[in-house]
Amino acid sequence: MQSEQANLYEQAFACWLTEHAVPFISIDQSKRFAPSDEGVKNFDFLLFPDSHLPVLVELKGRTFHGTSLEGLTGLDGWVPFEDVEALSHWQNCFRQEKGDCRAVFVFVFVFEQIDVETDGQAVYDFAGRRFLMLTAPLDRYRACMKPRSEKWQTVSVAAEDFRQIAIPVEDIIEPRMDAKRHE
Repeated sequence: MQSEQANLYEQAFACWLTEHAVPFISIDQSKRFAPSDEGVKNFDFLLFPDSHLPVLVELKGRTFHGTSLEGLTGLDGWVPFEDVEALSHWQNCFRQEKGDCRAVFVFVFVFEQIDVETDGQAVYDFAGRRFLMLTAPLDRYRACMKPRSEKWQTVSVAAEDFRQIAIPVEDIIEPRMDAKRHE
């Protein structure tokens, strides 16, 4: 990964992947995979977890302004509708060309305050900042999403739904049985 090109959230996620020995490719956003896919936004990372399906990741960086992660409240899980459509497109392409794969949104929340009560959630320290990383499988996100802003073409899921579909980023490596059941 070219750190001068990546934002803080992408850098933190790439370092997390490296520390957890997850092989990955950071996708160059300025290039397209094939001429027929021109105009379709690329996803951000392609992961190759040990003995699991490849994972297409669309990363979303957010700031957590709260003081406690109790109940996973205060987490902002909106995305541009274009990202949902593009990630769906790439998932379909991979399934047609390579067999099955998983497509997920990874929400990387940087804590505005360093002394957040984490309520047992795994956090990651990087570059003097603290992060929470959660995964939302595309299919589950899409099933729950509602329009957020027509002007900005964004969608979101209700807070209660987000708490239900968001799973620890560690599940990219070792999916939990209940997480696999919902994909």
